[in-house]
Amino acid sequence: MPAVVDAEKCTGCNACVDSCPVEAIVMADDKATITDDCVDCGACVDECPVEAITME
Repeated sequence: MPAVVDAEKCTGCNACVDSCPVEAIVMADDKATITDDCVDCGACVDECPVEAITME
């Protein structure tokens, strides 16, 4: 189940970037983007203060 970012909700706070253990989240146009390096750990989901990241 890969992590997915809802760009409409993302505020660009970087909390998910800082929480990712494999550095699979990058910022593009002030929005979080999950790369193919994601290991589906869900750490970013718990850290997102606006609930913009879900596991699908």
